[in-house]
Amino acid sequence: MHEIEPFYKWRDDYVSSEDERSPFYGKEYSEFEFSDTIYNFYIHPQWDFFGSPTMYLKIIYVDYDRSYAIIEFIGEWNDCITNDIMYLKREIIEVMTLEGITKFILIGENVLNFHSSDDCYYEEWFQDIEDGWIAGINFREHVIDEFKRSNIDYYISFGGELDDLNWRNLKPLQFFKKVEELLVKRLN
Repeated sequence: MHEIEPFYKWRDDYVSSEDERSPFYGKEYSEFEFSDTIYNFYIHPQWDFFGSPTMYLKIIYVDYDRSYAIIEFIGEWNDCITNDIMYLKREIIEVMTLEGITKFILIGENVLNFHSSDDCYYEEWFQDIEDGWIAGINFREHVIDEFKRSNIDYYISFGGELDDLNWRNLKPLQFFKKVEELLVKRLN
């Protein structure tokens, strides 16, 4: 797991530690000191801790003018034992929604498992972004199945092209427009 880095090709366009409106503003990173772990497995030092011992994230792009954020995750999403959604909602999402972010693209390629609890924080998040949306991109099939069994897919859009989207060759705005287009097609 220590070799899995957050996506870095957009660093010329956005760096969360340099964004005064980011929850990670001013954070300094080491390229060589591996100190964070998920279940005793070291992870790359560029991932950000937000309160969960089982899941880390990286805000890889934010566009305040268009009100969207792209967040990549690694680890195990565990609402049952470690209440990951509470930490995500309180420490990251609330900070971002106060800054006007209403559209969230969640990249889940490196989310290995999901364990549900209740859907209260998801519902609250969904209500906070009245005119926005939450899209789950490239989550693993068994993880999506767990989200669906817990009815969380009511709040986070999964499925179809969102589950197999080749986003790494796109610029952030192209990626956002592609996801938005897919979600608008669903609504129509």
